[in-house]
Amino acid sequence: MNQKQKRFIQTVRTFYQEQGRHTLPWRKTKNPYRILVSEIMLQQTQVDRVLPKYRAFLKQFPTVQKLSEASLGEVLTAWQGLGYNRRAKMLHQCAQRVVLEYKGRFPRDFEALKTLPGVGAYTAGAVCAFAYNQAVPLIETNVRTAYIHHFFHDQNDVLDTELVRYIELTMDREQPREWYWALMDYGSHLKKTIGNKNTQSKHYAKQSKFQGSDRQIRGAILRLLSTEGTRTRAALLKELSSFEDIRIDAQLQKLLSEEMICKQGRIYSLPA
Repeated sequence: MNQKQKRFIQTVRTFYQEQGRHTLPWRKTKNPYRILVSEIMLQQTQVDRVLPKYRAFLKQFPTVQKLSEASLGEVLTAWQGLGYNRRAKMLHQCAQRVVLEYKGRFPRDFEALKTLPGVGAYTAGAVCAFAYNQAVPLIETNVRTAYIHHFFHDQNDVLDTELVRYIELTMDREQPREWYWALMDYGSHLKKTIGNKNTQSKHYAKQSKFQGSDRQIRGAILRLLSTEGTRTRAALLKELSSFEDIRIDAQLQKLLSEEMICKQGRIYSLPA
């Protein structure tokens, strides 16, 4: 390890000691279910929005068994306010798979975790690191920011494979859990103070605009059905009158095809 890498480690550790978010509830547990819930919620969603939803969700579904037994409608209702509702469905399916195939115990193996619904490479690695303290390479937006700023400052189109080399060189193999906490907090700080270095990543994709999007229509349909119970097409069109009827109908059909909503006669509802 060279001096630049050693200085990087010291910078990250010092920041974490002085300004780290030590009280986040998902950092006070080693329960893989609770960690998975936090990771799924934190995808494309800010920490401040996640905190109250995380607590409320776990109060309603305290164990993977409880979540697996719930209806998808109950899970989608609990998820309201977080957006990206497909995440809720995948988390529900993941819980059912863990209960059915693993008797309610999450696998500890990275490859096995990746086979679960909604669990990609990053999320599997996060469960390995934060639940089981395994030294696996993790790459997400804040980690990218930290490594690009220090090791690829003037480069563009930086590949994740290039970052992995530095991640493995600088990783704390005895306490990877705490090292990644520190990295994520430091990367988040950098994004606020120097800007988003992720734009220099080859894998960077700008988040699509929410206002006026199909995603906004989907979210509005699910929110109405979660609060009102059932709705006819006419009622939905009236309540979503700021959008064109043809766009609302298209999203209703997609939600039906994805089994996110149900239709009986003229009545739409969440799955029971």
